Amino acid sequence: MLLRTPDDREQLLGLLRRSQERDLLDAEAMSMIEGVLKVAELSASDIMVPRSQMDVIDVSQPTADIVAFAIRTAHSRFPVVEDERDNVIGILHAKDLLRLYAAPGTTVRSLLRPATLIPGSLRLNVLLRDFRSNRKHLAVVVDEYGGVSGLITIEDVLEQIVGEIEDEFDLDESAGNVLELEPGPNGPRWRVHALTPVTQFNERFGTELDDSESDTVGGLVAERLGSVPRRGDSVVLGRWRVDVLRADARAVRLLRVEARPDDAPVETR
Repeated sequence: MLLRTPDDREQLLGLLRRSQERDLLDAEAMSMIEGVLKVAELSASDIMVPRSQMDVIDVSQPTADIVAFAIRTAHSRFPVVEDERDNVIGILHAKDLLRLYAAPGTTVRSLLRPATLIPGSLRLNVLLRDFRSNRKHLAVVVDEYGGVSGLITIEDVLEQIVGEIEDEFDLDESAGNVLELEPGPNGPRWRVHALTPVTQFNERFGTELDDSESDTVGGLVAERLGSVPRRGDSVVLGRWRVDVLRADARAVRLLRVEARPDDAPVETR
């Protein structure tokens, strides 16, 4: 009679946190439970890779260019479009490109698999169930007019529960916190671990950012945004544009730093 059933989610979380304090749950289990509850609240548009950051293949590209692009980006699956990004005609698995060499005469179009299109409002718990039942790993998010808004993978959903999963976006520990990429339209680009100290960032990129409130670059980005960063968010640090490449419900994980146009104003704060 002394036990009370929680009336809402917050009371349930409070009960679970007290259980953790009494060592009935470890910190990792508690974090996963919170992630599971969070998944039921988030939708695909909350964590998708925005359209502007999607790596897509145009079916009209020469085969050699497509293979080189797949090697350079190191993804396992690619949306394939025809003429424009809103016209997604299928999904290409990188491993299927081997057939181009094993069977002469094979075309990229013949290797395509059906694309899964979902609305941005679809809840992540529903999407995860669909991924599992249909054995899919990637879905293209579309808006109400049928235009492409972004893409989302099963890994993106699972990371909301278990935290970051190492993949092609992650830095090799031996490479340090900063890894140089191929130049972008405005010049040099780097992938930067969110836990990189602000002092190291200042030294590497010639900035004078204040680290009195946040010790890490990820913390500084969150401070500028005023909320937990989401994939696709961006801020300006000095003469650099910083884009969020990887984030989960709890923290930002990985950033891309690239030069801004020469005529863009420089922030000093």
